[in-house]
Amino acid sequence: MTVTQSEPMTSSGVVAGLPETVCPRQPPATVRGCGTTGSGHPRPAGRDRYTISEVAQHTGLSAHTLRWYERIGLMPHVDRTHTGQRRFTNRDLDWLDLVAKLRLTGMPVADMVRYAELVREGESTFAEREQLLTKHREDVRQRIAELESTADVLDYKIGIYADARRASGRV
Repeated sequence: MTVTQSEPMTSSGVVAGLPETVCPRQPPATVRGCGTTGSGHPRPAGRDRYTISEVAQHTGLSAHTLRWYERIGLMPHVDRTHTGQRRFTNRDLDWLDLVAKLRLTGMPVADMVRYAELVREGESTFAEREQLLTKHREDVRQRIAELESTADVLDYKIGIYADARRASGRV
């Protein structure tokens, strides 16, 4: 079982296997499956098997990073051909899209690995997954507030220089 198999989404954005009353939320426009659609490289239509080099091109991650993700448990079991070559699926790409979003938010790798472990353990870990993501969301919102405060300082300083430039007659 891959990590994403315990959290498949329906086209309406509801987690498959849960009644809509349990998961009535619509996902953000950037969400597909448990990952996102934010990749700069479209997936080939009608395909669901990708080599590591195709996944590297699609995600922007190196093959080394993909192998490392698998080794540390962040990228769980990846199917292999009879010759041992990795074959990634669309679900794997969805998972990597989610991992990319978590990385972008600054989530520590250890927390991402823990989240992956919880997903693999199944529905009994919903509360712990929610707690982990809620805590991380608080950290993200705090960093956003700090960045907004920093942007306000930059705006102030830019305004001082723009005013001085206008006052001196230099445009």
